Amino acid sequence: MRVLNRSLSLQDMTLMYLTTLATLVVILVASYQAGSSHGAHLPYHIPLDPKGDLQLSWNISYARQEIYLELQVRDLQEGLVFGMSDRGELLNADLLVLWNDGHKSYFGDAWIDSTGHVTLDSQQDYQLIEARHTPDGFFLLFKRPFSTCDPRDYVIEEGTVHLIYGILDKPLTSLQQLNRSLVRSGMQRVLLLRPAVPSVSLPKDVRTLEVLAPSVTIPEQETTYWCHVYQLPRDLPKNHIVMYEAVITPGNEAIVHHMEVFECAPQLETVPQYSGACDSKMKPRNLNYCRHVLAAWAMGAEAFYYPPDAGLPFGGPGSSRFLRLEVHYHNPLLIAGRRDTSGIRLYYTPTLRKYDAGIMELGLVYTPIMAIPPREAHFELTGYCTAKCTQTALPRGGIFIFASQLHTHLAGRGVRTVLLRGGREVEVVQEDKHFSTHYQIIRTLKKMVNVLPGDVLLTRCVYNTEDRKTATVGGFGIEEEMCVNYVHYYPRTQLELCKSHVDPEYLQKYFSFINRFQGRDPCDCGQTSVTERFYSLTWDTFSAEVLNSLYNTAPISMHCNQSTAMQFPGDWERQELPQVTSQLQRPPYPCESGRGPAARSDSPTEVWPDSRA
Repeated sequence: MRVLNRSLSLQDMTLMYLTTLATLVVILVASYQAGSSHGAHLPYHIPLDPKGDLQLSWNISYARQEIYLELQVRDLQEGLVFGMSDRGELLNADLLVLWNDGHKSYFGDAWIDSTGHVTLDSQQDYQLIEARHTPDGFFLLFKRPFSTCDPRDYVIEEGTVHLIYGILDKPLTSLQQLNRSLVRSGMQRVLLLRPAVPSVSLPKDVRTLEVLAPSVTIPEQETTYWCHVYQLPRDLPKNHIVMYEAVITPGNEAIVHHMEVFECAPQLETVPQYSGACDSKMKPRNLNYCRHVLAAWAMGAEAFYYPPDAGLPFGGPGSSRFLRLEVHYHNPLLIAGRRDTSGIRLYYTPTLRKYDAGIMELGLVYTPIMAIPPREAHFELTGYCTAKCTQTALPRGGIFIFASQLHTHLAGRGVRTVLLRGGREVEVVQEDKHFSTHYQIIRTLKKMVNVLPGDVLLTRCVYNTEDRKTATVGGFGIEEEMCVNYVHYYPRTQLELCKSHVDPEYLQKYFSFINRFQGRDPCDCGQTSVTERFYSLTWDTFSAEVLNSLYNTAPISMHCNQSTAMQFPGDWERQELPQVTSQLQRPPYPCESGRGPAARSDSPTEVWPDSRA
């Protein structure tokens, strides 16, 4: 493909072609070691649309703070759009547009405003590398920085990214003609930035166990959560899980959205062999006690490896014979008759590693004592694992967190867990500013975090309840809320849950104060539940702000729990909130420190007609 700027002379074009070629060789071979799909190293892949007609592959250069992306379109018509936005909405999105005016094709960086109107960006930050046709479809390879310092551009950060895609089926005289009514768009969630997975060799005696759906006929509805109970052999000795990966039924790659395997509570002697919708009234109540995560996968995720010195205990005394597989099917096209046997393949070894890995819950206790007012665009709740608890429960050398799984329900928009030492933020364990409950996987950390006795782990969640008319209380239901980080660590300790909630007596003082302020009986203590009292409040800006102030200042009750569900010895009520004396500052992006590339073109890239479908 030839790339031209409309005002260039033939000599300029020749020089530019040679320069571009040399630069491309340097980028692809020296610093990036990636390129187009013929011979490229683009290790990450995801289908964007439910049919799998639009595929995305990519790689990351942390040294250059750039991401390289390749779109494969099975049947390109007159162009396409691809971009990113806060929650996957098309309005106010950062877009790349490939369009055709009937004679030539153009590639440009654009944005769409709140009215749906598309405008070419004055700073072209998406840079075209290659466009070509093959028997497999049309390929478009391009790159852009993580951050461009353009206020209209999306900043690519660690955590969930909401991708937008769409196909154009009509030529455009100019980009100004384009608006959202002309785009058949969709959305996909993915982790674009992820740590490099080193080459790992599995033990020679590794064995596999496939926990698979039992030939499910995927329902003709957009969203289905399917639960299946899997029974392990009796007297299975202790092993270590050292790796797991997804097993997707061929043809269903764009429908199987995410999957999790849970271990049931060891004290359950029997669990009914249920296989059906997770929200069915026929689902056995015992399945609610199958909540201990063994494995979690979501679309676009790679295989998950445990550190060389650790493995997750599996089998043996104190473990359960029953597992629950949960598969989320996303079928917006209502495809009928599709059969599925997807699941997760566990790799385990009887040769035990040096350390048992463990899973610890951080954040807020599942309790209605913590609640979010209605009609709030941004409301924060914070849970603590205090210095007193880590001092009591952790070994002298501490623990090493190597992965985590953030978790909220439908109102959650962001989650952040940070390590405090002596009141200072010293390390972010995990953060997702664009979190979605529909995209939850266990994420390997870029580097392990060493938590020492006396350290504090703070987990903060951001919620949006603009569509709610009553308060959203904490609890297990999907319409209730949680704020949790399940951290994976070693060596395993007896500390299984380190969470907090506001002191109940201070919450009663809040209810009394608000009722008195609003002219009602100041106290109906003991006659109604906390949930009912939250629901009955007259919510306004004042009552919401006072509740926020209470949560940020009142003492907390700590749950510093052992694996037996018993508290560690000690007084855990009315604990003072840990103080944050110094916050971490994000390192500057190259564009913020003057190290970014020279000013980019303000015109689209012209693509010769031979790249048109």
